[in-house]
Amino acid sequence: MKPRTYPARPTDVYLFATCLIDLFVPQAGLDAVKLLEREGVTVHFPRQQSCCGQPAYSSGNPREAAEVARAQLGLFGQPWPVIVPSGSCAGMMRHHWPTLFDAGSADAARARDLSERVYELTEFLVRVLDVDFGAFEADTQRDERVVLHTSCGARREMGTRTHGVEVIDALPGVTRVEHERESECCGFGGTFSLKHPDISGAMVADKIASACATGCNRLVSADCGCLLNIGHAAEHRGAPLEVEHLASFLWRRTGGAA
Repeated sequence: MKPRTYPARPTDVYLFATCLIDLFVPQAGLDAVKLLEREGVTVHFPRQQSCCGQPAYSSGNPREAAEVARAQLGLFGQPWPVIVPSGSCAGMMRHHWPTLFDAGSADAARARDLSERVYELTEFLVRVLDVDFGAFEADTQRDERVVLHTSCGARREMGTRTHGVEVIDALPGVTRVEHERESECCGFGGTFSLKHPDISGAMVADKIASACATGCNRLVSADCGCLLNIGHAAEHRGAPLEVEHLASFLWRRTGGAA
């Protein structure tokens, strides 16, 4: 992963909310908007947006992934950053969208331009907006101990574990506890969990056991697919582990004030 140069603070951004947040955890998307707006940024949400195409791409269907991407290339026409509250979806858009089209084509050029403007939410908050999460008061908040989960794609392609660690460690009254299997996949892997349910189930069971062994009862992540997988598996097993999207966790821990 190459180091990137960050732009000056913008006045406007686009939000690519991801299909999972749109369908299953809309509050995380709303909280992401509120975090950005609190910093004085105007958030634009193109309503025709859909999926990033990762399910098709990771299943070996780049042509179908290209059609998903092509349908959205024109939605982000202004030269504003595109903020994604999911490291894996951001990684798909930033690193793989340009490869889906014939080199030298107009679509490849548009995908390349767009990819350079894609930022995962926490990366954008700390590297571009320079938000000081340690400056928020914690007087009305009870102390919390949490574990962090970063999806494989987010960790590998966007380096978002670094940003997640930075913002959580800065929060007053919050202690982040590392666990033995933090770097391991939760077993979701998009269609992997459908094609290999037994292996996926064993992986998420290991993840939950490792998180619970810390004594923490809350797992925070910036990737909705992992959250749904871990949260549902924990509930099914009766494990004392709640899950929360990092955007909602940050909004809650910083008082939620505009």
